[in-house]
Amino acid sequence: MKIVVIGGTGLIGSKLVAKLKQQGHEVVAASPKSGVNAVTGEGLTTVLAGADVVVDVANSPSWEPAAVLEFFERSSKNLVAAEAKAGVKHHVALSIVGTDRSPDIAYFRAKLAQETVVKTSSIPYSIVRATQFFEFLGAIGEAGATGGKVVVPSALFQPIASDDVVDCLAEVATARPLNGTIDLAGPEKAPFNEFVARRLKAAGDSRPVIGDPTAQYYGAPIVDTSLNPLGEARLGKTPLATWLSTI
Repeated sequence: MKIVVIGGTGLIGSKLVAKLKQQGHEVVAASPKSGVNAVTGEGLTTVLAGADVVVDVANSPSWEPAAVLEFFERSSKNLVAAEAKAGVKHHVALSIVGTDRSPDIAYFRAKLAQETVVKTSSIPYSIVRATQFFEFLGAIGEAGATGGKVVVPSALFQPIASDDVVDCLAEVATARPLNGTIDLAGPEKAPFNEFVARRLKAAGDSRPVIGDPTAQYYGAPIVDTSLNPLGEARLGKTPLATWLSTI
C-alpha cells in the first residue's frame, strides 16, 4: 500500500512514516522540505501518483486567526482535489477533540473548517480527533508563566502521548475508511494544572503551578467539557508517569 503522509517531517508525521514503513508499506513523507506544498498545490500531482491513502498531519506555521484558517482550508481543498484526480481511496485527517465546542479558539475554528472540507469531498475519509500531546505540556506551562509562578486553567484535561496517537493513525490509515470521526484521549483525566505541574517538576522546575478557572487556553476560557471526549473514545495506553520517565 502506498501511503503519503502530508506533514511527514513533523512530530507526528515523522513517527508515523517510520511506523508505517516498519509495517511494510510504501510511505512518502511529504512536506515543503521535499517540494510538496499543499497550500500552494506544488508537488501534489507527482507525490500522489499511485497513492492509496493520504494522511494529513500538517500544521500551520502561523496560528494568527486569518492565517491558520487559510492554511487548513486551502491545503485541505487542494489535497482532496488532487486526491480525486489521482484516485486516492482514503483520506485520513488528524484533528482535535473539542474542536467543534470551542469556537473562541481560532486554531479550533480552523481545524473545524478543515474537517468540513474533508467531509464534503468525494474522497472516503477518516478523521481522528486527539487531545493535546504530552510533548506540549511544558510549552503550555511557559505560556502561563507570570511573576515567578505558572497560572493555567483548572478545567479537566486528558492529554495523550504522541506515540499513542501515531499507533491509532497507523491503524486507521491501513483499515477501511470510517467516513466518520473518532475521539482519542489519554488514559488519565485530571485538572489541567496537575498535568502541567507534574511536567514542570520532572524538568526540575520548582515554580508553583496555579489552577485558575478564569485562565485562558490559546486565548479562550475553557471548562471541564471543552477539551475531553464527551462520548465513546479510544484511549492511549501510556500514562504520564511512563512518558515522563523517558524524557
